[in-house]
Amino acid sequence: MNASKQNNIAAFFFNSASVYSGNAALYFPRKRLFLGGNYGSATFAEIANLTSFYACEFRKSGVRRGDKSLVMLRYSPEFIAAVFGLFSVGAVPVLIDPGMGFSRLLHCISKTRPRVLVGILQAHWASFVFKKYFESVKISFSTGSLSAFLGIKKLPPVESFASYSGVAKIADFSTADVSASDLAAIVFTTGSTGPAKGVEYTHGIFMGQLGIIRDSYGAGPEHVDMPCFPLFAMFSLCLGMPCVIPDINPSKPAAARPEKIVEAVKKFNVSFSFGSPALWKNTAQYCVENNIRLDSIKKILMAGAPISEKVHSLVKKIINEKGETIAPYGATEALPIANFAGSEMLAETAIETANGKGYCVGYPVKDAEIRIIKITDAPISGIETAEKITDGEIGEIIVSGAMVTPRYHNDEIATKTVKIFDKDGKIWHKMGDTGYFDKKGRLWFCGRKNHIVRTADGFLYPVCCEAVFNSHPDVLRTALVGIGAKGREIPVLAVETKKGSVNFVRLAGELRELAGKNKTTLRISHFIKHPSFPVDIRHNAKIFREKIKDRTEKTKNE
Repeated sequence: MNASKQNNIAAFFFNSASVYSGNAALYFPRKRLFLGGNYGSATFAEIANLTSFYACEFRKSGVRRGDKSLVMLRYSPEFIAAVFGLFSVGAVPVLIDPGMGFSRLLHCISKTRPRVLVGILQAHWASFVFKKYFESVKISFSTGSLSAFLGIKKLPPVESFASYSGVAKIADFSTADVSASDLAAIVFTTGSTGPAKGVEYTHGIFMGQLGIIRDSYGAGPEHVDMPCFPLFAMFSLCLGMPCVIPDINPSKPAAARPEKIVEAVKKFNVSFSFGSPALWKNTAQYCVENNIRLDSIKKILMAGAPISEKVHSLVKKIINEKGETIAPYGATEALPIANFAGSEMLAETAIETANGKGYCVGYPVKDAEIRIIKITDAPISGIETAEKITDGEIGEIIVSGAMVTPRYHNDEIATKTVKIFDKDGKIWHKMGDTGYFDKKGRLWFCGRKNHIVRTADGFLYPVCCEAVFNSHPDVLRTALVGIGAKGREIPVLAVETKKGSVNFVRLAGELRELAGKNKTTLRISHFIKHPSFPVDIRHNAKIFREKIKDRTEKTKNE
C-alpha cells in the first residue's frame, strides 16, 4: 500500500493503521447471531486490508477519480471501509442522512447525479423502483448476500473477508495522489433549518478538522471512542482511536435505547463519545433512575442543538467524577468553530442564559477566525463590505478557517448567499446564526437569523427570550414567533407544557408576570398553548418555528 500521498485523507488512515496495526480498531454489533456473541471486532490491519480490497474492486470495476459515489450502507465496518476505499481511488463519496425523509433523500440524489452506488440491497431495490432519480448510476456494489442474484458486484463483509478469494490482489493497489483543494466528499445537511444542501468537503478540510479534533479534545489511541455519528468514527480511526459502533440507528438518536448505550460503554470501557444531546439526555436519565454510573467516560461531546444547563448537569452526574461534557459549536459547513465545557457553563453562564442573554458556545478553536457583522438578508460580495460591529452587540456570526467548506454542490445561489470572499481568496461562511462576544472572548448564540421576530420596536431573538420562560416548572419548552408583516410583527410565545393537567389561563398569567420582570421579554404579552412542537427527526431538539408560526397565524385567522 502506497501511503505517501499525504493530501489524501485515506493515506492518513493507512499510516495510522500501520502504526496501530495489531490494536483493536472497531467493535461492532453482530446481526448474524450464529457467528457468536453480540459484538464483533476488527483490528486496524483488518480494516485497512478490507479498505484496500474495496478500493481494488472499485478501480477494477471502473470507478474513476472524481466519480460521485452514493454511499447507502448502515453504520458498520463496511461503511467505513467503503468510504475510505472511495477516498483511496480519488472518488467522491456522497453522504446523505436517510433520516431526512424519503422524498428529500430522492431529491438530494437527483441533484447530485452519482455515477456509483454502494449500498445495502434496499437501496438497490429503491434504484429499480425510482429509476429516474438514479438514472446517472452506472456502477453498483452491495454487501448483501443476494448481490449476485441482482447482478450487483458484491463487497465482502468484514467477518467473511479473510476467506474471500480475491484477497491476494490487495498488493496491486496504490492510493490516488490528490491535492488539498481536490473535492473529497459531498455531505448533505439534514435540512432541519431549510432545504438540505450538499456541502463540498476537500481533502484539505478533512485534514484541518483532524488537527482540530486532536488538539481541542485530546482524541487519540489512549481513548476508546463511541461515535454516534458515522463520519466521526472515521476521524477517530485516523487518530488511532479504537471505536465502538453502538447498536442504534444513528439517524434517530433520540430513539436510541439507553440500555444499548450503557451495554456498549461498560463492555468496552468507553472513555470518549460524540453524540446528540437527545441521546445523552435519555441515557443519563435512564442511568439516574436505575442507579447506574458510567465511570469509564472522561469526555462526552454533544452537538446539534443548544445544550441546556439541565442536560449538562444530568450527564455529568453519571460519568467519571473528573469527566467533562463539551459542546462543540458549528455546522456541517464549518465544524467545529468553538467549544465550551459544561463545568464552565454550569458555574458561570447558566444563570445568564436563564436571564435572557442567550447560550454561551465558548471559545473559538485554534485556526478559526470568528467575526460578528451587522445582520443583513442580502449577499455580501466581499469581506471588506461586511459591516463589523463591536463586542457585546448582537449580529450575525461569520467564520473563516481550516474547517470552512468552499461551496454547496451544484447550488451557486446558495453558495453566493452564505459565502464571503476575501480579495486574497480566503473564504468566510455566514453561519445563519446570531450572537455576540462577551468580555472574556466567549461566543454567545442567540438563535437563527431567520427566526428573529422583527417588531416595530426592534428585534427579538427567540433563543434569548425562550430561556426566560423555560425555567417555569410547568413548561416543557417554548417557541417565540412573529405574527404579521415583517418589521411590524407581534411576538407570540407558543408553549408546550409538561405532562399532566395544567391550567393554561393560570400559566399564561404567570408567564406574563415573568416577561414583565426581564427587559429582554418586556414586549411579549401573547401566549398560546401548543400540543406538541414539531422538531427535527435527528436531535428532537431543533424546533420548526416556521410550522408553529403558520399554525398560529392560521388559528388567528379562523
